[in-house]
Amino acid sequence: MPRVLLIEDDPSIREGVGLGLRRRGHEVRAAETGEDGLVLMTSFHPELVLLDLMLPGINGVQVCHRIRQTSEVPIIMLTARGDDFDIVIGLEAGADDYIVKPARTEVIEARIKAVLRRLSDPVGSRPGIESHGELVIDRAGLTVAKNGERVALAPSEIKLLLHLSASPEQVFSRQQLLEYVWDHSYHADARLVDACVRRLRHKIEDPARSPRYIQTVRGFGYRFGPL
Repeated sequence: MPRVLLIEDDPSIREGVGLGLRRRGHEVRAAETGEDGLVLMTSFHPELVLLDLMLPGINGVQVCHRIRQTSEVPIIMLTARGDDFDIVIGLEAGADDYIVKPARTEVIEARIKAVLRRLSDPVGSRPGIESHGELVIDRAGLTVAKNGERVALAPSEIKLLLHLSASPEQVFSRQQLLEYVWDHSYHADARLVDACVRRLRHKIEDPARSPRYIQTVRGFGYRFGPL
């Protein structure tokens, strides 16, 4: 079972979630503050991070930004509210998914499995290395390079890019992408797709031009170019 780092300032949630995950076989380390969580990142080397959005001191968004500077570890954001603004801010910072508290351990475990499946599931139908202009996609190695330099992508970003690029010019609805990339079946999570697309564009597109690779099909979804 994957090692989980839980960063949560509420002691009852921290203890309850930690206990539930340990009972399911996870090795769990818990931190009360963002500062302590960042220290554990370097010593514990988690395979997944559960990150509370509202933390004292360094908040969850700041912690997420710092983790993403050095690591592509999957991050699931914990939020006490279903507030769209809070959720979108966390996703823009680099989180792969979110859970609204309070949540049963079964729900958290299901989300953990869904996020980790993105790294192990086969993606796309064409193996090997593909070149799309200055963008090179290595499906076997799950890596992406732009102009010869590797691009660091979070699990949801690489899964989304590989899925879109496997079928160039095919248009995928947000709902189709939710079901494939995030294993979610409810429409409210369309913001997961939009936030992930924005992060991906920031990393692989030329900011001075209109999106070349991940193209928006207004009123429906996205497709892979390139133009």
